[in-house]
Amino acid sequence: MTDLCREFEQAARDIQQLGTRPDNDTLLKLYALYKQGSEGDLRRTQPGFFDFVGTAKHEAWAQLNGVSAEEAKRRYIALVHQLLA
Repeated sequence: MTDLCREFEQAARDIQQLGTRPDNDTLLKLYALYKQGSEGDLRRTQPGFFDFVGTAKHEAWAQLNGVSAEEAKRRYIALVHQLLA
């Protein structure tokens, strides 16, 4: 396992220790970066029209299509560190 993967997994654990809940936009960024870093480009169909949360997550992740998993992991780690600071 590479250092980047270890840092990514540690950041995913660390974010659970956050004292206050981030705003929805930040939560969507965290979600999208985590999914892009762990699964790569979005390959799922868009959720139904009335699934507002699912649609927001889908769109946030879709915006990262083409970003490498390594870059997404770096951005996720940086965002987690920023939130914990």
